[in-house]
Amino acid sequence: MTSDREQILTGQKTAAASRKDAHIDLALDPATKSASDNGFDRLRFEHCALPEIALSAIDLSVEFLGKQLAAPMMIGAMTGGTMRAEAINRALAAVAQEHKIAFAVGSQRAALELGKTASDLRAIAPDIPIIGNLGGIQLARSDGIDLAKAAIDDLQANAIAIHLNPLQEAVQPEGEHDWRGVRDAIAALVKADMAPVIVKEVGAGISASLASDLFACGVAAVDVAGFGGTNWARIEAARRDDDITPFAPFLDWGIPTLDCLMAVTKSRPKRLRQAQLIIASGGLRHGLDAMRAYWLGADMTSLAGPMLKRLLDDDKTPSLDQLGQFAAQLKQQMALTLFLTGAPNLAEFRRKPAWLDGQAL
Repeated sequence: MTSDREQILTGQKTAAASRKDAHIDLALDPATKSASDNGFDRLRFEHCALPEIALSAIDLSVEFLGKQLAAPMMIGAMTGGTMRAEAINRALAAVAQEHKIAFAVGSQRAALELGKTASDLRAIAPDIPIIGNLGGIQLARSDGIDLAKAAIDDLQANAIAIHLNPLQEAVQPEGEHDWRGVRDAIAALVKADMAPVIVKEVGAGISASLASDLFACGVAAVDVAGFGGTNWARIEAARRDDDITPFAPFLDWGIPTLDCLMAVTKSRPKRLRQAQLIIASGGLRHGLDAMRAYWLGADMTSLAGPMLKRLLDDDKTPSLDQLGQFAAQLKQQMALTLFLTGAPNLAEFRRKPAWLDGQAL
């Protein structure tokens, strides 16, 4: 017979899994998108009418976490911990491997607590960076470092992302509100040196001052994850069965991705630029947005919501073909951006002129 404590823990784990599946459906709902955009349409490049290069010869290749990639792009963190999420992650890993882009999984806590493994993802995607994921609050618990180690070991992860989501947790019906000790836990994880540590938001943005603090802690990368895409405050509000009026003013709270990226890039000390990276995510819609982010200083770009939509579009069964076509389209758009500015590669592209709100940068 099971004890009362075991029954409570089982109930909590089942509820967590149910929540993860609800998140998938709500993330696909247009009503949960942020009311404003990411700001990238404010940035324009100078058109080159005589590029003197072949579009087919454009070089987008980069190195990330010790792996060669076809482009500075990753499939961003989405989900984990349920049978449905496992099928989605296998599909995402397969497409990332095929297109030589990086892949970040969603929070691993639910799966680890249920005793599940995602080790098959490494077999599916042996040649690309796979990034694990754990919440900042979970990391700050007494067993947080052990949980992070389990997450890294299970995936043979090339890095571990610690996500910061205070707004989401505040609105979430089962949310956790005590954020004391999270910074120290991140510093302790960096010091443990188990894998490179990435710190990311989930759609409200990371400020320049926080990014500077995180880099000073020794994190390998900061993912700004700004406002303008999938809105987790709206998703959690949609899950509530009580009055959401207290949260209404905060449903579109956050720093637009373009603003976060510019501020974080500007504040990053030059001596860190080779060793510590900036990742841009938060409402990126297409390859042009990705290249706008790269020009502004991002070392890697990440899309999650658009990837999930293409994977599950018109059907609840994951479609590798649809997602593969979208990944190929993104790389095509990235290459076209360089071609239309007359840049044969990423290094030359960053030297091309651009304007923000009509003003030269």
